[in-house]
This record gives sequence, C-alpha cells and structure tokens, in this order.
Amino acid sequence: MKRSLICLLALMFALPALAERKHSVGDYDVHYIAFNSSFLQPEIASAAGLVRSRAQGVVNVSVLKAGKPVAAQVSGTVKNLLGQDYPLTFKQLKEGDAAIYYLAQFPFESRETLRFNLDVRPAGAAPINFDFTQEFFPDE
Repeated sequence: MKRSLICLLALMFALPALAERKHSVGDYDVHYIAFNSSFLQPEIASAAGLVRSRAQGVVNVSVLKAGKPVAAQVSGTVKNLLGQDYPLTFKQLKEGDAAIYYLAQFPFESRETLRFNLDVRPAGAAPINFDFTQEFFPDE
C-alpha cells in the first residue's frame, strides 16, 4: 500500500516539463504540486492518512540535493482571494532512503485561486521561502 502511494506521488512529478513545479536555491531543489484530494484512490489516501473530499486539496513537497532526498521542516499557509489564511500542517512520508515527501491538506469551497506560501528548511541549510498560486475546481 505504501509503495502504491509513493508510486502515485512519483508519477505526479513525472508531468511534462511545462508543468514541472520546482523552486531551486543553491544546491537544493524543492519540488511541489497541489491537487484535489479526490484525485487519489481511496486506498492510497487511507494509507497516507489523507481525507478524500471534493473540497479538500493536498500539497506535496519534496526536497532534493544533488538528486537525493533531504529531510526538511516544511510549513506554510494557503490564502484565498478574500485574504483568508489557512495554516498548512505537513506530515512526513518516508520510503527508506529513496524518497521523502511532505504532505498537507487544506480546504477550498468553490472554484478559486489560492496563494501558497511555503517555508522549507532543509537540515543544516538556510530556509527557502517561496510563493505560488494555483486555481482549484471542486469535483462535481
């Protein structure tokens, strides 16, 4: 089950180059993606401790140094266009030495554009802070 989750998350990072979402600072690459939690298969969501819902999103972050996963502290907020902030609480998902992912869930009510502010602190390195926006659509 856990391997299925890791495979799904890895596939999300295998999107075409245009869709790649990466923020690089020095030797570190922070890969990130946000999506509707209903895109996850029920068994995958359950294995990761995520709630599937038409109005819940998931943000997934991984940190690499020289192509290898690095442990980090990840925190952040998501804000809607009305200025309402929602804190993101990330949990670590680790697959041995092969992969480390940080996952957080957040609510959204309708079709809306959300602004994410992420603070990533790789072990032993300076903090990396960046923003990104993404439009979300609740499943019908």
